[in-house]
Amino acid sequence: MLERAGAHGFSYGLHGGPPIRMQWHFYGQSELPVAVQTWELPPGGFEGMHSHAGPDGALEEIYVVLEGTGRMEIDGETFEIGVGDSVLARPGTAHDLRNTGGGALKVLTIWGPPGPADFSGFGSARRAAAARAEEAR
Repeated sequence: MLERAGAHGFSYGLHGGPPIRMQWHFYGQSELPVAVQTWELPPGGFEGMHSHAGPDGALEEIYVVLEGTGRMEIDGETFEIGVGDSVLARPGTAHDLRNTGGGALKVLTIWGPPGPADFSGFGSARRAAAARAEEAR
């Protein structure tokens, strides 16, 4: 199944920020327990400071920068981000994404409820664990 870039895109305001352009990849078709979205924030655009906590709303989010530059604030810590950078916002952490560049900030955002997943049987998971262990030395 193929979904083209920009297919089924729409304008959407997130958590108090101005509307952004969004594509929810394979909405209603994928059975994975996560949302996979592409967000495009215009220059000066922002998500809005928020958190996802509580029994009905605990979510974990991963942001991967595809294009542009921005700033991510998580629980008072600020990160300047650019192409290839990724940020993890754990449940309950206050966070905001802002476009600080002169062009669009495009991010791949994956979010869903936290829970256990065991990928240890996959070779790529073993390699990822080894790479992290090597870098920790």
